[in-house]
Amino acid sequence: MARVENMRGTGRGQRRREQGGRTYVYVDGTAVRKLQSVPQKKTRQQQKHSTSLATRKNRERALQMNLGYVAFLTAAAVITVFMCVNFLQLRAQGTKLQKEVTALEAQLDADILENNSEYNRIMTSVDMEHVKDVAMNQLGMVYAKKSQIVTYEIDDNDYVRQYSDVPEE
Repeated sequence: MARVENMRGTGRGQRRREQGGRTYVYVDGTAVRKLQSVPQKKTRQQQKHSTSLATRKNRERALQMNLGYVAFLTAAAVITVFMCVNFLQLRAQGTKLQKEVTALEAQLDADILENNSEYNRIMTSVDMEHVKDVAMNQLGMVYAKKSQIVTYEIDDNDYVRQYSDVPEE
């Protein structure tokens, strides 16, 4: 029969057991270590038997390539390459058009600046007093009187269409 005794100087819950001339030390209680067994190595024959018949058939089918499958893969590859080339051409065309738009916008800005500066130059060169003098003295124009001014109400339109003559008072 085995003899169990506490070991002096050992941790709490440790015991020593003697059996058959051998001494074993083990831990008692909640701190018991779990033994980890070494997994057994499988031989090649055991590994071959572990795969099921359906799995082996699927693997064999996957390794086979018939003419239809090759034709399908070739068509899919050709379509993919065509789509990629088409995409790259469209992308290049988009970039080119974007550059053209940017250049045209820059040209428009330059033309607007030139137009505004030319308009300002013309307006500063016109003598309004001379225009008034020619209009009144040579052409016989006069300022309008209060009775000649007719006002109209506009309904949120930017312009007025005149379909008949303005009535005289």
